[in-house]
Amino acid sequence: MRTALVYTDGYARYDYGPEHPLRMARLRLTFELMEALQLTALPETKLLIPEPAPEAALLGFHTAEYLEVLRAASQGLALPAPYRYGLGPGDNPIFPGLWEVATLIAGGSLLAARLVADGEAERAFHFAGGLHHAMPDRASGFCYINDAVLAIQALVGRGLRALYIDIDAHHGDGVQHAFYRTDRVLTISTHERGDRLFPGTGFVEELGEGPGRGYSVNLPLHPGTDDEVYLEAFETVVPPLASAFRPDVVVTQLGIDGHRTDPLTHLALTVNGFARAVRRILALAPRLVALGGGGYDLGNVARAWSIAWALMNEVEPPDRLPEPFLRASGRFFRAPELWDPPSPEPPAARHAARAFAQRQVEAIRRTIFPLHRLA
Repeated sequence: MRTALVYTDGYARYDYGPEHPLRMARLRLTFELMEALQLTALPETKLLIPEPAPEAALLGFHTAEYLEVLRAASQGLALPAPYRYGLGPGDNPIFPGLWEVATLIAGGSLLAARLVADGEAERAFHFAGGLHHAMPDRASGFCYINDAVLAIQALVGRGLRALYIDIDAHHGDGVQHAFYRTDRVLTISTHERGDRLFPGTGFVEELGEGPGRGYSVNLPLHPGTDDEVYLEAFETVVPPLASAFRPDVVVTQLGIDGHRTDPLTHLALTVNGFARAVRRILALAPRLVALGGGGYDLGNVARAWSIAWALMNEVEPPDRLPEPFLRASGRFFRAPELWDPPSPEPPAARHAARAFAQRQVEAIRRTIFPLHRLA
């Protein structure tokens, strides 16, 4: 197994601001935990530092006007109406170096895609990526440049069939938008239901148009969905569609903001359930480009993505965080264990969550499965 980890400490030079929920410190914490678990120097692993994405690649999805606005905003130049481009106080602040960090993250995901396309790695993980909300002409949901779209475009440009699996708590709306009218890419997004959470999209009825009809798949979930309900629904929908599509490569967005203690969402997953979903994705992927995504409890992010990286390398993670790491960074963690303890009893919301998930699964089986010749 040849794998590649794409990371740079350069991400730490940039900051959305002290009150913003997306903390760049989560990336460094994740890498430090991977180091402490001895996962960054495995025999068949490459650790690679990304370069900024070339503008030609960015223009594959984003408009030239929007890119110029991002560059000007990053330089502190006055913009007449930044809100037209999704910029300003709130989700998508303007800060020094905005252009530099956005293009660097995009470059990391493009590097991961190239490594896999060229056969230099069977699996590549760029956990700073997965900024799946950015649209062609505006920022959205903490995302300025849609690195996931760019990575998929690069793979498709090499003649590969790409399956995109997004397990973030938020709908992967920017990626869906990019490939809504093509059958070259199958996008599957599992997420908290759009009438309860940003971005307000991702309903089963959004199933693609024209040649892409049936190639956009959405599995919305009720608040309180736990591991058991989630994995039941995932197993019923994702593997059959993946088998019918027969991808050459899987691109996955591994947001961990569906965790039961995440401050921005309302699902009830654990890192244990997250790991089971990752194992299933790995089994479906002939080749894999893995990206990060959401996650606003820093300890959850570091644990989940370190576990995911271990699994990509067929290494079984230990039960506990390493003691030296705990002494240095234990303030970010609720307990010394790498894994979550089981819930003392099934959550009260499980019945409603399961009933809702079953309705969504049946709607997918009724409307989308026949388009892929699935019963």
